[in-house]
Amino acid sequence: MNARERFLATMNFEPVDRAPLWEFGYWVETLRRWYREGLVRRVGFRDSPDLVTVYGEGMIWDATLGPIDRDVHFEFGLDEGIHRVPMNSFICPPFERRVLEDDGDIVTEQDPRGHIARYKKDGSSIVHIVKALVETREDWERVKAERLQPRLEGRLPADWPEQRETLRKRDFPLCVGGFAGQAGVFHSARYLMGPERLFCGFHDQPDLVKDMMSHLADMQASLFDQILSQVDIDFAYWTEDIAYNAGPFIGPAMFREFVLPCYKKLVGVLHDHGVKIVLVDSDGDNWKLIPEFIKAGVTGMGPMEVAAHMNVYQVRQAFPRFGILGGVDKRAVAAGKEAIDRELEDKVPKTLITGGYIPHIDHGVPPDTSWENFVYYRRRLAQMIRGD
Repeated sequence: MNARERFLATMNFEPVDRAPLWEFGYWVETLRRWYREGLVRRVGFRDSPDLVTVYGEGMIWDATLGPIDRDVHFEFGLDEGIHRVPMNSFICPPFERRVLEDDGDIVTEQDPRGHIARYKKDGSSIVHIVKALVETREDWERVKAERLQPRLEGRLPADWPEQRETLRKRDFPLCVGGFAGQAGVFHSARYLMGPERLFCGFHDQPDLVKDMMSHLADMQASLFDQILSQVDIDFAYWTEDIAYNAGPFIGPAMFREFVLPCYKKLVGVLHDHGVKIVLVDSDGDNWKLIPEFIKAGVTGMGPMEVAAHMNVYQVRQAFPRFGILGGVDKRAVAAGKEAIDRELEDKVPKTLITGGYIPHIDHGVPPDTSWENFVYYRRRLAQMIRGD
């Protein structure tokens, strides 16, 4: 089976030779360390001082997003990973990136989403939004009219016709959606308003938040409908990051009020085009929201952060037909061989046998993980996936 066939069979709980051999991604500092410790630089990537993440097979990727790893990929013979239709389904046209202040370690800039944002160059902290793009109803109406309209013009690369023909002949899984507000509604609204303003808005400005989410869903549904008339896809994937380690940011009732109607629109368009697999990426403890996502038509989730109480075997027991990606504790891989053995043996074989599971580390691999430990982990995991 090729990577596309393997992915589809796994996520549809159908017979498969084995689960895909994937990894989610890597902090750039991790790869820099591994090159020093023994990883062979066959291909490399274009490094830069402000680069934070290098994509792996389990992070949806296209050439507009950033560098993708090929050296770890070839070292372990991993399967080809997820590609996305290279469509901008969020702010279009994007804002010009402008550095407003740079003190050496911390940068303040206007980012392509229009925020005035401050962040550490080394990626060691979350981005702090100094001034959000949308703070008032007037801001929202202006942004909606100017940059959130369902027109394909300007949303695809200039060589899209050539890319489209290549994608039609693919042997890897292809999706619509993406990270950084490219699909979904909670995370997109969070990017527009900033987290604090959005969380308060659910209570103080519910009509504004509902209008934002509804419009985002309508726009994405229209864009998906247009692009799926040009190329077939295998699944949809969007990032919501709707939880943290103590639980979801909004509860089930609020999810049903604000998010569920939007998902019904999005999933309805996908079903009209024969797309059955719908995956959501969310960090944190999602236990309370998985039943709501299932009602909304979502068929799977990752990366199942262990530090946030997401045990993949327990998830499988609770939701037997819900797809799972990730779930291997990054802390155990950093700790060494005994911890790796315990982590893998405790959950991976008995979850794999139930189907619908693609195991990998529960987010990007951090730089506290040595090359020696990672090699041991990948070889042990491959043995389990292949049934050795």
